[in-house]
Amino acid sequence: MQSTDIQALNEQIYIDSAFVETLNAETAKVIVGQNHMIERLLLGLLTKGHILLEGLPGLAKTLAINTLASAVDARFSRIQFTPDLLPADIVGTMIYNPAENDFSVRKGPIFANFILADEINRAPAKVQSALLEAMQERQVTIGGTTFPMQEPFLVLATQNPIEQEGTYPLPEAQTDRFMLKVNIDYPTKEEEREIIRRNLSEGGFTKIKPVVSPKEILQARKSVRKVYMDEKIEQYILDIVFATREPKAHGVPDLEFLINYGGSPRASINLALASKAYAFLQRRGYVIPEDVRSVCHDVLRHRLGLTYEAEAENITQTDIVNKVLNAVEVP
Repeated sequence: MQSTDIQALNEQIYIDSAFVETLNAETAKVIVGQNHMIERLLLGLLTKGHILLEGLPGLAKTLAINTLASAVDARFSRIQFTPDLLPADIVGTMIYNPAENDFSVRKGPIFANFILADEINRAPAKVQSALLEAMQERQVTIGGTTFPMQEPFLVLATQNPIEQEGTYPLPEAQTDRFMLKVNIDYPTKEEEREIIRRNLSEGGFTKIKPVVSPKEILQARKSVRKVYMDEKIEQYILDIVFATREPKAHGVPDLEFLINYGGSPRASINLALASKAYAFLQRRGYVIPEDVRSVCHDVLRHRLGLTYEAEAENITQTDIVNKVLNAVEVP
């Protein structure tokens, strides 16, 4: 692209992304801190990606996605995953109507714009598969009739990292369908002081007003795709992903005995797409290496398999990604 074209695109993206500041300001009325989580929710929203969130109880996971749904003027649905849950409890089923002597479709809670799949690893594999099929195909079949999901459609699935008894961990092939895996931590002392004050205030939480329409989100998705990505950035993304598959050939031979399997082609696609969306959130019409590095951990951490040697040495996926980023040459 010519410099004049990039400048024109940059100006257009700056206009198209104007709603981001308004949306952040509105969610900040309820959510204290957790900027990383809110930013990742927006990345998923702008790229048709879904998010796997891992964090301890009480860190505002439900509140965050509920607040975002209110600010976008969209339907929110929370599904509590339990061991006795059935696929029909999520997608819906056929109900017999004696008065009409016929069956009618009763849609499940999956038919909303924002879905919170709370503690997804508490439910058996067939229930997890029902949700993941809706995420991937963006449609659900009930009684021979196919129903498309209403856009925007975003699934936020949560996992509790401290309770593993009686859980059904997501298989690697299914976690790969999530665009991002986000780890969230405790708020700072100052943030928690503000949380206490807001919860104890007489008026309670501020009521969130819709500041963005679903139509604007769908338009923003088109703008994200237009964000310019240079060939050097594409090569940088490929080098990062291939370094997880062939560490020795990419200057990190010490990782060869720590990585069982590297990032799939979905890793490359999602890293490129998330980088474009991150640039869009920065109100910029082109991708820079820092955009790639900013989203790299969340895109890759659930796509890397560790060997027994790595686990024995307490090496995490985050450590692996750090070593890869330090080794791969930045364009």
